[in-house]
Amino acid sequence: MSADHEVPPQRSKALALLPSDAKPELLFLLFHGAGADAAQMRPLAKALHEQYPRAAVLSLNGPEAFDAIPGGGSGWQWYSLAGANDENHGRRVADALPAFIASIRAWAEQFELPWPRVALAGFSQGAVMALEAVQAELELAGRVLAFGGGYATLPEHAPVDVSIHILHGLEDPVLPSEDQVDAAKRLVQLGADVTADLLPGIGHELHPELVKRALEQLQSFVPARVWREAMQAAQELEKDPDA
Repeated sequence: MSADHEVPPQRSKALALLPSDAKPELLFLLFHGAGADAAQMRPLAKALHEQYPRAAVLSLNGPEAFDAIPGGGSGWQWYSLAGANDENHGRRVADALPAFIASIRAWAEQFELPWPRVALAGFSQGAVMALEAVQAELELAGRVLAFGGGYATLPEHAPVDVSIHILHGLEDPVLPSEDQVDAAKRLVQLGADVTADLLPGIGHELHPELVKRALEQLQSFVPARVWREAMQAAQELEKDPDA
């Protein structure tokens, strides 16, 4: 059983799938692309809820009206793309991060869930924000699913205890897949927990095959943090088998 409804505006406009009979055990926060809205992420939200019925899955609207195209529709954005270029893009993302991070913290607090049980998933601009948020803030989320988006600036350190899943179409004309390959290679060199799935025949879209692959990664990929904790527990048991 689940509840599918609008969250009150004072808690940030969102579409939500919530367990109706128990407190959520996980929290997935979903972030759309520029010029879209929370509904763009509904296919992913539905898939996550089916796989994790005890999770709270929220698809949030960006805080600003889309302004990159005059009269460009009623969509939203996480930061402005009007006049954006390689020189100012990183600064715009950095300026938007404090409010973005505060929103994530607020939702985790509302559901009383610790950061390892919080996962961020974004498409395009939403993916940029999710990736950069865990770079900038410690103990914010345990996982990031980045669909059709990348880093504003190539990472200089691995996010601590965060599993990064990059999911991208090889035919993406907006954000070239080569950039995501470079980012994944850099993260591996830095010692990050990262997977990268780049699928042929897919452009700049939240494609069902990318969603399917993301769900497989969530089920099969064990974070290094979990392995480390398990190894520590095993070592302690060996030292004191009666503990």
